[in-house]
Amino acid sequence: MKFVGAQEWVPSRGGLPSLETALPACRGCDLWEEAEQVVPGDGPAKARMMLVGEQPGDVEDKEGRVFVGPAGRLLDKALAEAGIARDDVYVTNAVKHFRFERRGKRRIHKTPAVSHIIACGPWLTRELQIVKPSLVVVLGSVAARSLLGTTFRVTQHRGEPVELPDGTAAVATVHPSSVVRSEEYRRDFGLFVDDLRAAAALLE
Repeated sequence: MKFVGAQEWVPSRGGLPSLETALPACRGCDLWEEAEQVVPGDGPAKARMMLVGEQPGDVEDKEGRVFVGPAGRLLDKALAEAGIARDDVYVTNAVKHFRFERRGKRRIHKTPAVSHIIACGPWLTRELQIVKPSLVVVLGSVAARSLLGTTFRVTQHRGEPVELPDGTAAVATVHPSSVVRSEEYRRDFGLFVDDLRAAAALLE
């Protein structure tokens, strides 16, 4: 399916409140049809650090807030361990609606297609333009595809300083949901915290 993309719905002027107001009207792809609601980013308008995840999950879709489900709780814990205050960072997703498949009464996460990532790209681009972070933390492969291209591999470059195409400093790591599901939780949580500490060190 060919999507028109979000560009015509993204306001070219105004700050984060203008984005949040405009988001619910977006019809750039088909995800709005099944999702409960769009989930905007959250955090200070001039945060020095921006964290970019994949998409809202089931809890986020119901509550309309970013990173408040199991992955969000783990992210909060990891940020605290790394000495990063959640209130100081701007947190958002590469895709703003929840993509899922139904299994009985449950809604099971389904990875956004490349077409969804591309269609939603203008929203993320505008967030970057408004916030102007000194550093972007890329959480997982979907965010990496959106920000760093199709050839970038998080597993090969996690924790390393890289640059976005516009020159903004960045660090890539796994998505916190992968740590939630890990059979080696203690190890993988520690590695995730290490990556966040590496990101924080770049701001010092």
